[in-house]
Amino acid sequence: MADPYKVLGVARDASQDDIRKAYRMAAKETHPDLNPGKPEAEERFKAINAAYDIIGDADKRKRYDAGEIDETGAERQPERHFYREYAEADPNIRYSQRGPGRGDGQADFDYDIFADLFRGRGERGGFRMPPHDVRYALEVDFLDAVNGARKTVSMPDGKTLDIAIPAGISDGQVLRLKGQGLPGSEGKTGDAYVEISVRPHPTFTRDGHDILTMLPVSLGEALNGARVRVETVDGPVDLTVPKGVKDGAHLRLRSKGVSRGKDDGRGDQLVKIHIVPPEGADDALAQFMAEWEKAHPQNPRGREAA
Repeated sequence: MADPYKVLGVARDASQDDIRKAYRMAAKETHPDLNPGKPEAEERFKAINAAYDIIGDADKRKRYDAGEIDETGAERQPERHFYREYAEADPNIRYSQRGPGRGDGQADFDYDIFADLFRGRGERGGFRMPPHDVRYALEVDFLDAVNGARKTVSMPDGKTLDIAIPAGISDGQVLRLKGQGLPGSEGKTGDAYVEISVRPHPTFTRDGHDILTMLPVSLGEALNGARVRVETVDGPVDLTVPKGVKDGAHLRLRSKGVSRGKDDGRGDQLVKIHIVPPEGADDALAQFMAEWEKAHPQNPRGREAA
């Protein structure tokens, strides 16, 4: 396997945030769902996930940089030393015989005095491959993130998973799918980590657990009040626009926001009023406003300055 830094195209001194950004960009470009019939993209996608599994994890990255694990996450075999190396360095050091000898008190083979340190890694230089975690980037619609959904996705190893998107999940949040990674040599399986990316919505934005929207109203509706249909994340509702409402005012729709978690309720939807000047204004309206302002002088710039 190639150097994970080269696979993700980042420098060895890159920050974890830079590595995360490079991974997300590369994973989106090579995702099998976006490159049907392109096996090279699928192989690249697998390599990207494997590289991110190593250097995307701060602890694994530190061990990899120190040479403790290789590009697959397997333990590196330390350099083996034999007792005769030390005996040649200092003939006064004596080592007890630990293996079969010739009967003269001398071992007839080079016995590794550190063998006990490597017990459990397999016989004669073998090693155990640890379970392998995999990472996956998944884009979801804004409303699916707010309301929750179920998505079927193809994992890097070709496995298909049914993923439950919990209501209220945030952009950049990571879901852990226990036991859905790749198996190690002993059959134990790693985990799958799914990083969520939320697509923007044309009319809704999110502020914590609240939903923000803009509501255009006519001058007449603002002056006289009105009952107006407003879209929410749950569907349309009727909203009362109070008489004399000001441009920029916020009206609150309670419990029409994002879930705070089980039994903690939901945030609100804040509807910002935007008064739209009348279209097709004629001379009669202009004359009316001129006469009205004589009796009711207006100075909005003075109010802003104050």
